[in-house]
Amino acid sequence: MRVGVNAWPLATGPGYRQTGVSRYLSRLVAALPAALAPDDALQLLGVDAATLMADPDDAPDPDLVEAMRAPARPGRAWRAPAERPAARAVWEQAALPILARRAGVDVLHGPVNVLPLLATCPTVVTVHDLAFLRRPDLVPTGRRRYFAALAGASVRRAARVIAVSESTRADIVGYLGVRPEKVVVTHLAADDGFRPVTGDALVAFQAEQGLVRPFVLSVGTIEPRKNLPALLRAFGSLAEELPHDLVLLGAEGWMGGPIRAAWLELPAATRERVRFVGFAPARALPAWYSAAAVLAFPSHYEGFGLPPLEAMSCGTPVVASNTSSLPEVVGDAALTVDPDDDAALAAALRRVLTEPALAADLRARGLARARRFSWAATAEATVAVYREVAG
Repeated sequence: MRVGVNAWPLATGPGYRQTGVSRYLSRLVAALPAALAPDDALQLLGVDAATLMADPDDAPDPDLVEAMRAPARPGRAWRAPAERPAARAVWEQAALPILARRAGVDVLHGPVNVLPLLATCPTVVTVHDLAFLRRPDLVPTGRRRYFAALAGASVRRAARVIAVSESTRADIVGYLGVRPEKVVVTHLAADDGFRPVTGDALVAFQAEQGLVRPFVLSVGTIEPRKNLPALLRAFGSLAEELPHDLVLLGAEGWMGGPIRAAWLELPAATRERVRFVGFAPARALPAWYSAAAVLAFPSHYEGFGLPPLEAMSCGTPVVASNTSSLPEVVGDAALTVDPDDDAALAAALRRVLTEPALAADLRARGLARARRFSWAATAEATVAVYREVAG
């Protein structure tokens, strides 16, 4: 069996920053060889080794780079323009089917919600979330229209649909009218590198980042779905009684006006305790999580939600929303709150930050919970889908 994967999310370099879907694909691709049979082949389409190594700050797993150095694969240098969304969409629909046909793949996997609709081989699509249908008010118009048009067509075209959570599976069935038996759930996982950072390594990281006070951490793209205005308001209500700062870790996304407005509404002394760090490479995240007193993740909607799982893997207590997939991810290992209730969010944060026994219990529960998710299991389930589709 020869499997082709649309690999544009693995791109690095100027103009494109990897996000959760990039980490999903990089870890899946790294785990797939162990799940495939010896006579199977994995073909990454749209990215090459030179592209993967373009930005050392975001360089992926060395195993991925080594895999791309393998003997010539047909058309592998025909690189996707990942840094230009409109051009990438055209490449995905026009060039990718040609690459797949040249490579002679038996099944083509679209790992981010969309398939090339002209593909001539059997196809599989992974759907990460349906925010563009569930919360269209939180998605830019162009992005919403693109995914509303192509994601619906892709799941109908696909032989099988992979959902990253039971919550997303229910959305696919309910919003897109897909038969339940056509949708397979493969949960995501935290990388092996997500473990507690302690001792001298943690002290050195704190000094390097100028972290002199305890802090509440938020991880995710700066965009409306993450519900950061609520977090800013909750933090503002706690600022006078607690010594903590608030660190917002994530690249600038879209529709950020309300977030900045909520920050500006804070008293000047509180605003100074809010730090917008920007994008951080994945390899730096374990230290950020380990240094934090708590991860706050009050998102309105998530298809899976990697940051809470990554934080739990690092022994960091978590306060998360009680909506969409997040209860499925955190189980009983986190405090969950209504994302529209600022007071409940503030109360949960206060409890974690002022009750050492609770924080210790959440750390232990989180570490145990995180061990229930693995990329090996995800890869095995994904290969089973490939094999069924390829016949």
